[in-house]
Amino acid sequence: IKSIIIRLIIKKRVGVMEVIEQRPYRHFKGRLYFVHSIVENTEDGMIFVAYQAMYPPYKHYIRALEAFTENIDINRPDNITKQSKRFVLYDGKMNLF
Repeated sequence: IKSIIIRLIIKKRVGVMEVIEQRPYRHFKGRLYFVHSIVENTEDGMIFVAYQAMYPPYKHYIRALEAFTENIDINRPDNITKQSKRFVLYDGKMNLF
């Protein structure tokens, strides 16, 4: 039931991009991160993604759902993956250009 509720919240707030818990995601700068969970702030209802770097020192982070799924200019000099989203579900291939 939790995943259904989360999907409804994501679709409502972000549109078509779905964030799946317990899966790896690639950042537009090329590094991999593991999404642990999607959480809600009890004070204001804001939705956050809790994730962890998959490289030393394996830090944990949170980012607002809207920022996690935001569009990125594919022509940014630091966008080495040429992806259009800040994070994309990792498919097992690096696809670096």
